[in-house]
Amino acid sequence: MRSRFWGCLAVAAFCLTGCTGFWDAPASSGGGGTGSTTLSSGDVYVLNVATSQMVGLYVNAGALTVLPGSPYTLSAAPIAITVAPNNAFLYVSTLGGIFVYNVNTSTGELTVGNSGQPISSDPATSMQVDSTNTWLVEGVSGTSNLFAIHVNATTGLLASNTEQTAVLPATSLEQVAVSPDDSSVLAAMGSGGTAIVGFNPNNANPFGTVGTIGVKNANGAALSVAFDPGPSGSTVPRLFYIGETVATSGSNTGGLRVVNFSTRQEISGSPYAIGGLAPYSILPLSTGDYVYVVSRQTSSGSTGVIAGFSITSANSAFTLTALGSTFATGTNPQALVEDNTQAFVFAADFGGSPDLIGYVFDTTNAGYLDKVISNATGTDPVQASAVAALH
Repeated sequence: MRSRFWGCLAVAAFCLTGCTGFWDAPASSGGGGTGSTTLSSGDVYVLNVATSQMVGLYVNAGALTVLPGSPYTLSAAPIAITVAPNNAFLYVSTLGGIFVYNVNTSTGELTVGNSGQPISSDPATSMQVDSTNTWLVEGVSGTSNLFAIHVNATTGLLASNTEQTAVLPATSLEQVAVSPDDSSVLAAMGSGGTAIVGFNPNNANPFGTVGTIGVKNANGAALSVAFDPGPSGSTVPRLFYIGETVATSGSNTGGLRVVNFSTRQEISGSPYAIGGLAPYSILPLSTGDYVYVVSRQTSSGSTGVIAGFSITSANSAFTLTALGSTFATGTNPQALVEDNTQAFVFAADFGGSPDLIGYVFDTTNAGYLDKVISNATGTDPVQASAVAALH
């Protein structure tokens, strides 16, 4: 267990509101009754576009606390962030390229690698490291290529100067995801649908055959993708998810499409209504019991919502059941992440009000999210655009 000793001084130094005054009581969706003095989380990292900063934070005894060395000034506006599965390094994509940071797993502190120079000039829209920690898979919106950068599993630095490519059938890339078993990559391509690309990290070029899943509605767009984490003890996912606009009926037409990983068939009941218009981020919990979708806006305005679903299976058939309530976020939320204690879900809100929200799981209503902490991640407006966590 890491030693936590920075406390309120670190928070005050970062211009947060301090260890008191920013606490939000748990939501009324179940009244979990978690005491504020006992709450603690793992480390999370937030990108602030307007200030070109990366901020490291964690919850300690109910207080949102800044990690040592944070905030980290970036040379250009940030776009995307990802942490390698081994927690040894973290990548930040900016308008000036992709930078690697070494992670001190005892303190959460980051140290920029590669002498502060980018390992790639790509302004990656989205990226993820495969489970072998040797391939950084990324894509740039406006291009038809998916890229794989070969990196050293210990240092995160380049193992080869040659980027491998897969040609996508569309150029409007929104998000990428690598399957837990490293066999597939998903790429959400807006109105171009979703590409599913074969992947093998043992090959010199890890990319394989490129297939396409069209959008559900001709006016819709695929914005987000994610893989189910797979059953306990296995890395093979059961399902994968696609977040699309104009996928369901009603006033909030965003939807969650759910596909059986083995059969590549959409399950019965899919797409599922998510209570919003723009599904920007999908978070399957590491336990495999629930999946959450955050909508950047709803038909009534820019205040987003999180929809949650429980997942059950019987005779190789899967069922998602919507929780009885959606959960409020701030303005234009863009990203969700689960921390490595499996106790918190964090949401980053591009429009603020506030910038970062932490939820715990309700102890009465299974799967419900209780908002227990929220705050700015700098001097607003910071435009918090992405959040990542140690695994």
